[in-house]
Amino acid sequence: MQNRTAIALAFRLVSAFTLSIMLVLVKLCGHRGVNLPELMFWRQLIPGLVLFIWLLRRGEIGRLKTARPWVHARRAATGTLNLFLMMWAVQLLPLAESTVLTFTMPVFAVLLATVFLDERATAWHWGAVCLGVLGVALIASPTGGHLPLVGVCVGLGAAFGGAIVSIQLRDLGRTEEPVRVVFYFSLLGCLLLAPWLFRGAGGHDAVTWALIIGVGLSGLLAQLFMTSALRYGGVASVIVMDYSQLIWSTCGGWVVFSQLPPGSTWVGAPLIIAAGLLIAWNERLFSAFRAGLGNLGSRTSSDR
Repeated sequence: MQNRTAIALAFRLVSAFTLSIMLVLVKLCGHRGVNLPELMFWRQLIPGLVLFIWLLRRGEIGRLKTARPWVHARRAATGTLNLFLMMWAVQLLPLAESTVLTFTMPVFAVLLATVFLDERATAWHWGAVCLGVLGVALIASPTGGHLPLVGVCVGLGAAFGGAIVSIQLRDLGRTEEPVRVVFYFSLLGCLLLAPWLFRGAGGHDAVTWALIIGVGLSGLLAQLFMTSALRYGGVASVIVMDYSQLIWSTCGGWVVFSQLPPGSTWVGAPLIIAAGLLIAWNERLFSAFRAGLGNLGSRTSSDR
């Protein structure tokens, strides 16, 4: 069990790093005039082609067979919308701020579980929600004036979508291997984005195409490691590694774009991170408590 948790944490850490690389490349593509729907299309097509060719060369196309096509379709629709919001937020906001806003995902997960899954939120959960809201309010404070309201809303929308996607990935991970999950997301995402490809898509120079290919390849790696992490561990267990993305994004924003977060971000970010950690800690305690009750019940039955 400990080995599975360690593997899940390692996969999630690598996923956070490769996702940060992808977001830097997305922002660079935006600076070079690449249309967002077009960039999303190539972001989906490249991983799908790489996986298909890899499986074909190994004679393992059968690994793509699935008994849950509609679940994959639902995940693709949600994931494509979430990808759009995430990439748009990166183009609207500095890297560090857009990354911090995605850390509100656990807060949205609590709200979703309470409303749609009839799960009872504890006082710890609601305390974490309040911390997260306060952190966002500080980062988006009108007195700071450095963040556009549209960008903040898009970033929060991406976090909300990320919470839904994490639940879907956890569900798919029970029966589907990561390669299959990523392939169908890429394939169905391409079909959804194809009508938009010819609206505003233009010619690009070699450097821009290299950046676009980099977006696709880094996105593929991020997806594979993220899906693998959720296959080996629960969302509450692995989410702590997501916060390392703030380090990579801050470094990327500083080195590539000469952007450093203002003081309000450094005050608000720890509150949002604390909210996520509090939720993860509470979930792990609750899981351990349930496991303890289960073991106690088993021992009681055996004593009888």
